Amino acid sequence: MNIQRKELLVTSFALFSLFFGAGNLLLPPLLGYNAGEDWIWVTIGFMITAVVIPIIGILAHGRLQGTLYDFGKKVSPIFSFTYCILIYVIAVTIPSPRTAAATHEIAIYPAFGTSPLVTSAIYFALVLVFVLNRSKILNVIGKFLTPFIVLMVLAVIFIGLFYSELYTGTSQYETPIVTGILEGYQTFDAIGAVVVGAVIIVSLNFKNMAVEAYESKRALIRKSGFIAGLGLFIIYAGLIAVGAYYGSEISINKELSNDMQRANLLRDISIRSLGEFGNTVLSILISLACFTTAVGIIAGTADYFKGLLNNSQTVYITTAVIASVLGVVVGQFDFNSIIVVAVPVLLFIYPITIVLILLNVLPKKLATTLVFRAVVLVTFLFSIPDVIGFISPSEGLKSVAEFIPFSQYNLGWVLPAFLAFVIASFVQPKKTI
Repeated sequence: MNIQRKELLVTSFALFSLFFGAGNLLLPPLLGYNAGEDWIWVTIGFMITAVVIPIIGILAHGRLQGTLYDFGKKVSPIFSFTYCILIYVIAVTIPSPRTAAATHEIAIYPAFGTSPLVTSAIYFALVLVFVLNRSKILNVIGKFLTPFIVLMVLAVIFIGLFYSELYTGTSQYETPIVTGILEGYQTFDAIGAVVVGAVIIVSLNFKNMAVEAYESKRALIRKSGFIAGLGLFIIYAGLIAVGAYYGSEISINKELSNDMQRANLLRDISIRSLGEFGNTVLSILISLACFTTAVGIIAGTADYFKGLLNNSQTVYITTAVIASVLGVVVGQFDFNSIIVVAVPVLLFIYPITIVLILLNVLPKKLATTLVFRAVVLVTFLFSIPDVIGFISPSEGLKSVAEFIPFSQYNLGWVLPAFLAFVIASFVQPKKTI
């Protein structure tokens, strides 16, 4: 195998693994279980926010080849700085600790009965070791951890589908595509794209490339993004299908919290697919998938603050330690509690992240400064009713939201953002760059 192919495979595997965490493994099976006969439609919706948008985000990183700050700098330096701080604070206080919570509840506690504090402390100590040895992140994750994760997940999927009776139940969703879109928010993959994409940029080593460095790096990132996206598509579709086709064979206690429903369903599917060994496989799988995601999030956060403060290695180490400590503190809460807190945050930050990703892959003549500012501002304004409606719903707000298309699906920002893009494109000066 030549060097280029090795680089492509290692980068693709590393990228896949940095994306593939707790939510990516736990969310799809229950989504398919509840979707039943409509599992294909819910899969389409899920892919939009859990695969398509994140991979476009990686393509944007390949084009910008900078930091997260570059995603929003056309709006304004103040906006971009604020957005970066907000994204990284969210990343280290919600999705990163969530990986420890999932590992504890599914893999550690059932086997050892330890407290969440002990689990999260050991977990983030190991994460910190990896983050502080960032030069080895791509190699270790890409060469060893990811292939093992992929093989185990595929075994559960294909053996599960092969031995299933292939009967689906009745769908519990009125609008399966919309449900899939909103459930894809919970994977944090769009936010993951702008965070871990920067990790890939920094981790790649092109010392021997001169003039062709930019194009070579962009090509590698683009190809690895498509390969990682294909892997995510296969895994997600497979897990949703397995959940749907086991709907007639596995009963879930609806009185349990959503996280325990997800965990129990995936555990039952693993045991039915691989026997009692499936329980062990699931525990290892959850631990590895969560671990690699936490490493990517904390490394990305540390990279940003290091670059912000004169490339200081001390800042990198300090940020990594603080993020790990936050992970220990928040990681003690149960998985479902972290998801509940995450929902309003996602309803606010996800739409802005999506439009920034999409605008950054458009040609520069289309995505001008005026377009960036108009689309982001309108997206922000029309996301507010979704957040307020979730936190404190009121009749007055509902009556206002009725006039906004798709607001009943928490997607009231979509059409206004598109209209802002069209209008801004027409009114901008001809020579705007």
